[in-house]
Amino acid sequence: MLTAVLVLTIMGTVLGSLLGIAVRFMATGDDNPLVSEIEAILPGSQCGQCGYPGCSPAAEAIANGDAAVTCCPPGGRALAEQMARLLDIDLSTLGDTGDILLAKIDEQLCTGCTRCYKACPTDAIVGASKQLHIVIANACTGCKKCLDACPEDCISMNTPLPDLTRWHWHKPEAA
Repeated sequence: MLTAVLVLTIMGTVLGSLLGIAVRFMATGDDNPLVSEIEAILPGSQCGQCGYPGCSPAAEAIANGDAAVTCCPPGGRALAEQMARLLDIDLSTLGDTGDILLAKIDEQLCTGCTRCYKACPTDAIVGASKQLHIVIANACTGCKKCLDACPEDCISMNTPLPDLTRWHWHKPEAA
């Protein structure tokens, strides 16, 4: 019994070491550090509003120049400015990023059917069956999946009040 445990331990150690060495020396080297930095900045909600199936393909497209830094609606202008600084893009060329939308549930109409929070990719909707549901504004990305799933039409998409991350002072026009 002791011999079997000792042999398995030695085999595991040797094979694990060989796998570690193989990963280090046989790596493909396709990893772009810029893609990793952009992906870390993106919300990570995989909502697909940018036209890509998730944040990783969107980060690759932004790094390759196939997508604009303003392609992420949940991130808004603050995210676009952060990516523009990372990619050394002039901030004046960003243009309009569009309004951020957040879901809001009407308490009078909500029946607690639970379809909205099952459809939410970021778990921004909280509630129980046959109980009132609410939206956590910091987690909502405005993907409108809850809006499509709600049979009661009690969800509306609203622009949030400006805060320090969403407020942008537009330059005055020359007279």
